[in-house]
Amino acid sequence: MHVFNGVDELRAAAGTEVGVSDWVGIGQDSIDGFADATGDHQWIHVDAERAADGPFGTTIAHGFLSLSLLPVLVKAVYRVEGVRMGVNYGLDRVRFPSPVPVDSRVRGRVTIDEVGDVSGGVQIASTVTVEIEGAEKPAVVARWLTRQYV
Repeated sequence: MHVFNGVDELRAAAGTEVGVSDWVGIGQDSIDGFADATGDHQWIHVDAERAADGPFGTTIAHGFLSLSLLPVLVKAVYRVEGVRMGVNYGLDRVRFPSPVPVDSRVRGRVTIDEVGDVSGGVQIASTVTVEIEGAEKPAVVARWLTRQYV
């Protein structure tokens, strides 16, 4: 866990890899819960019997489920002290290079690309790569925009 003491230290980290989170498991219960929350019950996600004969040989996590892990993965990598609040500002680019098979573990590799001033704080552009344990390609590569207000 990297702790930045204020936005000036955060600015100084622009262009660097900050760290890697611990592994997080993605089981069928998480996949089913995400399907219920989003209404996406496609068989490749929720029907283990049919998915066994499908292109991946098992159920896979929704791409958006993998993406939704960004907050918990990044929170395990760094935090900024001396700020009033942080908010999600959006995404510039998201790719899903590889599916996440059920019962896989993923982790987040975080690079702070840019830190720029906005009214009342800073905007951080980070690249978060969600890696799958034992896989060559990542599950997600996303450029995530967040803001920290002082």
